[in-house]
Amino acid sequence: MLNTVLKNFRLFFQGVLLSYIALFRWLQPMIYLATKIVGPLFQMLFFTFLGMFATGQENAHFYIIGNAVQVTALSGIFGVTLSITGDRWEGTLPYLFGTPANRLTLFLGRAFMHVIDGMLGVVIGLTWGVLLLNLDLSNTNPASLGLTIFITSFSTVGMGLVLGCLGLITRNVMFINNTVYFLLLIFSGANIPITSLPGWMQTISHGIPLTRGIAAAREIIAGENFSSIAPLMREEILIGLIYIFLGYMLFRWFESQAKRRGTLEVI
Repeated sequence: MLNTVLKNFRLFFQGVLLSYIALFRWLQPMIYLATKIVGPLFQMLFFTFLGMFATGQENAHFYIIGNAVQVTALSGIFGVTLSITGDRWEGTLPYLFGTPANRLTLFLGRAFMHVIDGMLGVVIGLTWGVLLLNLDLSNTNPASLGLTIFITSFSTVGMGLVLGCLGLITRNVMFINNTVYFLLLIFSGANIPITSLPGWMQTISHGIPLTRGIAAAREIIAGENFSSIAPLMREEILIGLIYIFLGYMLFRWFESQAKRRGTLEVI
């Protein structure tokens, strides 16, 4: 029993490291830095200045915080999706489906580093907000904000796992990724208050990651303690776990279909 657990731990952390290295092996450092630093900066500047023009400068913090936290979707959606679909593109999917290794360990290993990477993206976004847009963090509890960012990044990765599995049966996963990412700019409350959305859109907003995380981050930065946003965080964790479960069920179903049809490539 202990030997099995140790093997799964080793498999998990090897998968964590190797899948992350493989994802970025073809990127030049400058391209990675542009994605992690320059991209979030321009997103934040665009929506913050647009929001201030539409609603007034006193609401700048609403857009700064919303877009800074939403940046975690770059890792949670694009990173995780490409980590999973990369096995198909690189021709290693048959080996993955043929190995006797624990599937859940392999599956979760594709996402772990992107939780940390997503948190880094949020920190960079908030740093831009402080340096360039006068975001005030003086009333913020760093530990509470850090935990909020971690939970939000975790739940976003759950959605990425679902999209990554869908990428195994579509030829244009980047179209799906981009569509979801930009829809999150609207539905997550990053740039539009949830209460101002139509009822059907609010229903969608409450069923996706980021919505509660963004709201909680705004409250923490405004000076609230973690106990006041704990219910939001419990719901965010639950949302993340639901998406992870759905993603894993899809992954196992696609594997069974690929083996049954004898393709080992799903499509």
